[in-house]
Amino acid sequence: MDPNPATSVPEVILSSSGRRMPLLGMGTATSPLVGSGATKSAVVQAIELGYRHFDTATLYQTEESLGEAIAEALSRGHLQLEYLDLYLIHWPVSSRQGTYEFPIMKEDFMAMDYAGVWGAMEECQKMGLTKNIGVSNFTCKKLTDLLALAKIPPAVNQVEINPLWQQKKLRDFCKSNGIILSAYAPLGAKGTVWGSNRVLENEVLGEIARAKGKTVAQVCLRWAYEQEVCVVVKSFNQERMKENLDIFSWAFSEEENKKLSEIPQSRGCQGQDYISDQGPFKTIEELWDGEI
Repeated sequence: MDPNPATSVPEVILSSSGRRMPLLGMGTATSPLVGSGATKSAVVQAIELGYRHFDTATLYQTEESLGEAIAEALSRGHLQLEYLDLYLIHWPVSSRQGTYEFPIMKEDFMAMDYAGVWGAMEECQKMGLTKNIGVSNFTCKKLTDLLALAKIPPAVNQVEINPLWQQKKLRDFCKSNGIILSAYAPLGAKGTVWGSNRVLENEVLGEIARAKGKTVAQVCLRWAYEQEVCVVVKSFNQERMKENLDIFSWAFSEEENKKLSEIPQSRGCQGQDYISDQGPFKTIEELWDGEI
């Protein structure tokens, strides 16, 4: 393995700023929550291995641990890079002012004021508080609505993508509009409330992994890379962190790509926590604009 794997992780250019973002990132969401020490230790190990892209959110309760890990790595001299900041709208919904609990109470949901919220995001970028802005869990329709009013278009849309939910329509839309797609749950999100082993236990993926001498996880990550999708994958295990970096020096055959394209499709994350009779989305179909 390359002793400095960071140099071998491909990057993408974010269209709204021209800055670069590593295609492979590490997620920090856990369910149930783990101690801050475990998160900090895992992130420090990941930095030492070469990871330079980390994903966090207020709901994950990992922002402080991530910051401490980066500060420690800086003090050790591991981080000799220019850093990229990306600020995302987590879901296309709002809650009443002053409510921060999750799950959000059904009566606290509100329709998002896209013009107002995105205008504030744009102001954050103009002020230098963030270098890039983007969204998460936005459909083609929601992106179309946002692009119609945006002065700075979203650089990234982070959504569920894996071989069992390939999102080709959304991939094509984002590519044609200069939006980078970032995949959460590239391995199926086992360990979350909604995740499962369905991706890692898929027979087609297992067959290809055995033929390649790779893990199913590596097959999933390589597939995403070949679709020009950035991936955010979580592991606190150092060996698996190394394996996740080993996806750039090999490729699928034409026959393997055909098998991958024929895997039956179904969404894993339904977004049930964001459905409310009192909110903007009363059904799963409405939340995803029929893209289910």
